[in-house]
Amino acid sequence: MWLAMISLILWLVSYAALCWAKPFAPCRKCHGIGQIERFGKPRMCPRCHGKQLRLRVGRRMHNAWRRTHQAGMR
Repeated sequence: MWLAMISLILWLVSYAALCWAKPFAPCRKCHGIGQIERFGKPRMCPRCHGKQLRLRVGRRMHNAWRRTHQAGMR
């Protein structure tokens, strides 16, 4: 049980460091290309809108927490 808790804490710390150092990741739908094929024709990726990157989930949570904290401090 202790090993599982330590490994979970280690994973969370490393993911937080990754979100801090590199907040954007390649799009999961187009794999960072920016286009997908639909009926044999290339079109812009609907998830990333051709930007090829997406914001990581951890960074989205951090940004939402920071906005909420700043709204409460006004």
